[in-house]
Formats: sequence, C-alpha cells, structure tokens
Amino acid sequence: MSELCRMHGISRPTGYAVVRRYAADGHAGLEARSHAPERHPNQTADSIEQLVLGLRRAHPLWGPRPLKKVLEDRNPELMIPAASTIGTILDREGLTRHRPKRRRVAPWQQPFASVEAPNDEWACDFKGWIRTTDGERVDPLTISDSLSRFLLRCQAVEKTDTERVQAIFEAAFREYGMPWAVRSDNGPPFASCALAGLSRLAVWWIKLGIVPERIEAGHPEQNGRHERMHRTLKQDVPTAQDWRSQQRELDRFLHDFNQVRPHEALDMQTPASVYEPSPRTYPARIPEVKYPDTMELRTVKTHGHFRWKKKDIFLTEVLWGEPIGLMPLGEGLFNIYFADRPLIGFDSTRDKIVPLTNPNWPKDKNKKPS
Repeated sequence: MSELCRMHGISRPTGYAVVRRYAADGHAGLEARSHAPERHPNQTADSIEQLVLGLRRAHPLWGPRPLKKVLEDRNPELMIPAASTIGTILDREGLTRHRPKRRRVAPWQQPFASVEAPNDEWACDFKGWIRTTDGERVDPLTISDSLSRFLLRCQAVEKTDTERVQAIFEAAFREYGMPWAVRSDNGPPFASCALAGLSRLAVWWIKLGIVPERIEAGHPEQNGRHERMHRTLKQDVPTAQDWRSQQRELDRFLHDFNQVRPHEALDMQTPASVYEPSPRTYPARIPEVKYPDTMELRTVKTHGHFRWKKKDIFLTEVLWGEPIGLMPLGEGLFNIYFADRPLIGFDSTRDKIVPLTNPNWPKDKNKKPS
C-alpha cells in the first residue's frame, strides 16, 4: 500500500479510503465526488423559502426587493434573506424571466426635473384598448402622480371623448385636489391640431390654473414613469369576461399598485405612503379668465373668430365663448393670449394673424414657481 500511494502521489489514508469505496461500490465508487458541505451554516431555511415562493406566486411580477420588503413587514420576527438570495431562490425554481438586454437611446430630455413634491405634476394617458372575451372594447384611462407614482384613476371609458375624460378628471380633482400641471401625449382629447395644440379639455385645465404639458411626438420616454406603470398593468391585468369584470380587475390592480406593491424608486415604500392630497381644492365655480388693463379684450365667437373693428378675425373654434387678451407691441402689432398662455400674433394693420413676437407676461404671485 505504501508503494502504491507513493506511485500515485497520495497519502496512505487516502489510499485505504479508495480501497474501501471500491469494496463497497465497485467502479462507481471511484468516480469523483463533490467536496461541497452537505449543509451550509447560512443556508436559507425551507420554511422561509416557501414564504418567498408563496408570495412570488401570489404576485408573479414582483422582483426580489419588493418581495423582501413585504416579507419583512409581515414577518418581523424572521430573518429574511438578502434580495440577491431571494433572486437565486426564484431563479432555481424557474420563476425568473430573463429579458434580453437591449441597447437604449438616451432620452432627449429629463421631463421630470421640476417635480419635487406630490401634485407638482400628474400624468395621464389611455393604456390601450382591451377586448373582453364577449367582444366588448374597453379603453382604460389612467392618471398618476409623477412624484409618488400614486395611481389616482384606472378607469374604463365607453368613449375617449372630452366629456367622459373631463368627468373622470373632475372626480379626481374633487377627491385629491388639483395639480399644478398635467403631462400627456398629443392625442385627443388632451390636445388637438388647433392653435397652440389646444383642446377643450386643455382650455378647462388652464382656467383651473393647471398647465397642460405635452410630450414631443414620438417621444414616450418623456412620460416614462407613466408608461412604465402601463407595462406593469398590461402584465398584471388579465382579459375578463365582460366590461364590468374588466373594471373589477382594473380596480384590483389600482389597489395593489398603490397599497401593496413596494416601489424601488420610492426606497421600497408604497405609492400610497408617499402621496399626499393637494391643498388646491376644486372650486365650486370655474374661475373666469382675467387680464391686465394693458390688454385689449375680445371674446371668441361660436365659429372661432373675434371681432376687430367690425371685421371677423378667425382664431380657433376651440376657444369659442372664451375671452382672449391682445397685448399691444406697437405699430399695430399684438400678441394674443388665453389666460397666461401666448397663442399667436396679430397684425391689426392688415387684419391678419402672424407669428408670435416676444411673448411677455406679468408674474402671477399665486402661481407655483417653475
């Protein structure tokens, strides 16, 4: 035995161990065996792994960090493993979806730089229509707070027109107060092809002291937080049997998104724990638009024109019934305003609408600073 062990470069105890393994298992006993310990002292207990897997199966879209936060809140007496360990457990059980990495283009701008508090800005959009199993079309309108990600509305509408959308916004204003700005895309009813992109909905917002912000066409990343919520909604909300069942699914998603699911961008807090209602309450009557004494005042008629020295000057039908202000610039030139928004220029010597010239507006102390 000593000579054999010297020939193979092993110790005598190792040589006798090889003989014992061969005597017990034959050639199979000579196969290489793992040197890993049978149990690691820091191995996650089976009971905790089952808690992780059970919560993940209840919320298939949650990642390791939200799972860890909720498990710690629900089980303060247990030592919940790190998020990386939870990720390993999910991966081992086949519950992880690996997405291919994509090259991403840097966004054109940072649209949320001025959002510093809840209700500084709300975001809105239509998620994209859903066809229920009975063939009915459902268009969910979503409204969220840009800072806290709090989902204020997730409501199916029968038709994506101004009347229905305005009613949903009015209900949100009455419940949560009013924001300083609303960010949307360029589609109806949020915007139109009329002068300055105004729509009847945008005119209503302006009269309430809300700035309608529109992203650039073809740049959904400028409303990225809201679009990211839409991706989660699409993954989490199944197609229901009918319109009412689909709305119940949307209500369930709104509750889970606001109250249950921790958000990584909020330091693992829920949106409901961060959001606070706005102190700007919805008024009993829509305030009238006021202009300084230095402006010429006119009213836009039904067909979109205003009167100037017994002549009709076409502006836009969107502003019918609304007062506008003409700020004199000298030599017969004016800038036309609606509320504090410059719309276009006007050359009174030719009775012609012209491009805007050096828009200026006196500071409003009641406005939130930008």
